[in-house]
Amino acid sequence: MMLTAGVAGLALLMPTTYTYDVPPGDYDVKVVLGNIQEPAEVLAEARRLMVSNSSDHVLRFTVNVRDPEGQQNGFGGPGTPGLQLTATGAERITVTPASRRTQRLFLAGDSTVTDQETAPYTGWGQRLPRHFRQGLSVVNHSGSGESSGSFLEKPELWGAMRPQLRPGDVVLVQFGHNDKQTTAEQFRANLIEIVSGIRTTGATPVLVTPIVRRWFTGTKLNSTGLIVNGLGVDLPAEMRAVAASECTQLIDLTARTQAVVEGLGPEEAEALYLTREKRDDTDTSEYGATVFSDLVATDLRGLGLVTNRYWRSTA
Repeated sequence: MMLTAGVAGLALLMPTTYTYDVPPGDYDVKVVLGNIQEPAEVLAEARRLMVSNSSDHVLRFTVNVRDPEGQQNGFGGPGTPGLQLTATGAERITVTPASRRTQRLFLAGDSTVTDQETAPYTGWGQRLPRHFRQGLSVVNHSGSGESSGSFLEKPELWGAMRPQLRPGDVVLVQFGHNDKQTTAEQFRANLIEIVSGIRTTGATPVLVTPIVRRWFTGTKLNSTGLIVNGLGVDLPAEMRAVAASECTQLIDLTARTQAVVEGLGPEEAEALYLTREKRDDTDTSEYGATVFSDLVATDLRGLGLVTNRYWRSTA
């Protein structure tokens, strides 16, 4: 099956959305651009950034189509069936089913990770696809409000993600923001269950400590900012301990985002979050999600779990 849209020789200079009637799955996309002067950007589905700041005439990437297209717990609604692509200056777009050999990067997390349907809310998982070339698909099974425990309990989350996993897949797991009353023992048990369940499929788990909140005392983040919950449990520290005990790869995103946020200070760090728009010091803006996704991509690349040829240089 090959689907093509656009008019040869005519580059549409306004952002245009193309819809393809395809079932859930992974698809390779080729976008041929006309003579446009600005760097190209392509969005897919629920505001996923697939290509950013590219000067190439032909753009290629792999996109995952799910139902619902955004948050897998249904938060934000079902979205639009099929595949939606938004591009500026496209002369021709071709969509074909991806190879069975496509490597897949699964994401399991909360609102700071998920594919947010509605701006200005943006999860770092939405900005991550732009780091990858055709041949790797980012599959985001996160949802707003989810904790380590609720993720395991819901058939549309853990129950839907785990059967899809196969050898060669990588799964990034970030929880903590909604584990507000979870004991240290239960948090560790939940993470170990997720890690073990992923490994039985032949896929590789990677624990990701949660991004910090913009909660300062003076010039330093306080315990709430550093994701210490209402029971006094240092959730990032517990995740680090599980990574060590289970010999699991770890991306310490708490430490990485703490350095960025404290480096900016209380006022400048507002731009990373939805402080000004929504009085929200947890969820990130498009800018913040982009900055934090860059941190994830840098550390993930260092782990060597994603084949080198799939990485894209980003500006």
